[in-house]
Amino acid sequence: MGRLNLFIAVIAFLCVVTGCEMPQPVVKETAPAISAPIEIPSPAKLPDSVCIAAVGDIMLGTSYPNNSTLPQDSALNSFKYVEQHLQNADVTFGNLEGTLLDGGEPAHYKLHLRSKGYLFRMPAKYCGILKNAGFDVLSMANNHSGDFGETGRNSTIKALDSCGIHYAGLLEYPSVEFERNGIKYGFCAFAPNSHTLSIFDMKGAAQLISGLKQRCDIVIVSFHGGAEGPEFEHVMPAGESYFSERRGDLRAFAHNAIDNGADLILGHGPHVSRAMEIYKDRLIAYSLGNFCTYRGVSIDGIAGIAPLLKVNVNRNGEFLSGNIISVKQSRDRHVEPDTLHRAAKRVKWLSTADFPDNKQLAISATGVLSVTK
Repeated sequence: MGRLNLFIAVIAFLCVVTGCEMPQPVVKETAPAISAPIEIPSPAKLPDSVCIAAVGDIMLGTSYPNNSTLPQDSALNSFKYVEQHLQNADVTFGNLEGTLLDGGEPAHYKLHLRSKGYLFRMPAKYCGILKNAGFDVLSMANNHSGDFGETGRNSTIKALDSCGIHYAGLLEYPSVEFERNGIKYGFCAFAPNSHTLSIFDMKGAAQLISGLKQRCDIVIVSFHGGAEGPEFEHVMPAGESYFSERRGDLRAFAHNAIDNGADLILGHGPHVSRAMEIYKDRLIAYSLGNFCTYRGVSIDGIAGIAPLLKVNVNRNGEFLSGNIISVKQSRDRHVEPDTLHRAAKRVKWLSTADFPDNKQLAISATGVLSVTK
């Protein structure tokens, strides 16, 4: 017997005699290479509950001013590495940041943005990509749904109708009601932008939401608000502005919505992740960041990481549990899971910083959401 084997045998004998545990070899962990899809399991759905998946901004390139700013793969692989998480839910939500339109000219009041590449016109056929990825309902309440005026809005509505995707947030389409697996859902969306349901009209929001709650089991409310960029990660305790443009008092809006029947609040607009809190047993996600945005939107640094949120609620809409599946973006692979869990860690830190007195929501370093007693 060699010296090494003899030494191991002696250690094993002593462990048996003394009752100690055998020492385990130290294994150095390294991050997996990003050459293949990364598998991160979705959280299990709880009995007698529904699972709602939610993401932030979606903009699959723009054909304006020409097709050079569209994905080279025609956006077909946009959700390739995360579609399992989008499809494994009762309802899946996202914010459609732009129009579904073939051709057409920018709205007159948007012409000053032509040189900046901020006019978003996705081919109408991309609606099928969204449908196949698993999206059930989209918000049109944002600052880009009007990039191509009434023509763009009408084309987007026609495309979403043809794909069977629900939507809301425009003045003409403030809310929508639909049913999944015996549960009736109500959805409405708000923004500080023209032709959208106003985030400033608290009384109107209260009336709309309370009406939905009377007819529906679960009411989901979305808003597009807050200042934009990495300097504006925090949820302000009062109204926010961006370049002198009012962007809403998000805490007041979210609390007012829940006071009047909302069960889940999903925010977007700042292009970065923001805090989450529980208010009256309901979850508020103040910003879900950039989920899948191809050019025209910066994905540098923290703008390129975001939560793919999975929420379990009971049939009354009360929060039970959830999971933040951290994702990251790159220009060639679009969006994929981030095994470093950076979005989850960021949201955890922001939630503690912005809502130090809110002790009900616990967020683990890997993104598990739970209720503290």
